[in-house]
Amino acid sequence: MELTQEDRWLNVSKKAAASRKAVRIWLYLIAALVFLMVVVGGATRLTDSGLSITEWKPIHGAIPPMSSEAWAEEFEKYKQIPEYEQVNKGMNLEEFKFIFWWEWGHRQLGRFIGLAFFIPMLFFWLTGRLTDEIKPRVLVLFFLGGLQGAVGWWMVASGLSERVDVSQYRLASHLIMASLIFAALIWVARGYREKDEKPECVSADRHWWTMLLLWIFVMLQIFLGALVAGTHAGKTYNTWPLMDGSFIPDQLYDGSPAWLSAFEDHMTIQFNHRMLAYVILVIAALALLRLFKDSFANTLRPWTIALASLIVAQVLVGILTLLLVVPLSLALIHQVGAIIVLACATVMLRDLYDNRS
Repeated sequence: MELTQEDRWLNVSKKAAASRKAVRIWLYLIAALVFLMVVVGGATRLTDSGLSITEWKPIHGAIPPMSSEAWAEEFEKYKQIPEYEQVNKGMNLEEFKFIFWWEWGHRQLGRFIGLAFFIPMLFFWLTGRLTDEIKPRVLVLFFLGGLQGAVGWWMVASGLSERVDVSQYRLASHLIMASLIFAALIWVARGYREKDEKPECVSADRHWWTMLLLWIFVMLQIFLGALVAGTHAGKTYNTWPLMDGSFIPDQLYDGSPAWLSAFEDHMTIQFNHRMLAYVILVIAALALLRLFKDSFANTLRPWTIALASLIVAQVLVGILTLLLVVPLSLALIHQVGAIIVLACATVMLRDLYDNRS
């Protein structure tokens, strides 16, 4: 029986919808892998494992030491850097293997993400499952992923010669790049839906700019958090709500030049991170309350509740992490929480963007 024009159109439409769904699932899976990468990267930093591999071998480095001689050679290379001499001098081979496997796992996961992105991208592209609209976005995501690998080595290289730790500037750059890639994956995947699949939100124009401001502040807070981590500023001034005996300490921005204190002075770095948390909390409370009222009956309501709850939880975990002088488990939960907040904010921002008039 010959299909009618309407039936043929319906079949084409179903195939297009199925292709879009497959691409969305792929992008969300890559975002999940990037999320895992941030978790492993955080654990690598918190266990001081990031400098255990002193060379960048994008291909050959996928193979770990397989013999006693190879392990001894790798350990000897580590002994040549300042971190070993000044921090870990006297560690044995088994202790070295512990930090080595964390860093190797981090790099290996990066390689896997590259393959998990490139191979399906090639398949979707060659089989016509990518629209002309999404092709350049996918290429940008692929480029950013490759760039992130280079930024990661640039970060590690900063701790191999004159320092016992990586540069806080490069650490912050590495984390921000990962956060941008993660948010971009969610943004592109969320937007690659049929028009009737997208949730509706009344007065989206009214909320778009406020949510964009909140999203920018969340990204800035992640950057400031990386500065805290990179300078170990969280292990100082472990009281709350007062800091050095007052809410606003006297010696803020006391360096020369003053602006450099925001990046290198422990007190100023931690103070900025605290203050922006309060700002985000206030903006989120006002913006989300208004959004909750407008979108009470539609699909943005659960996202609104989730984002508000996550921000409050993140602030509480941050305070507890500070008071307990940055235990590994809480510090990792705090970093992971920031990425979850970013994910939720990105979803809401995308939905508001799609509903603008």
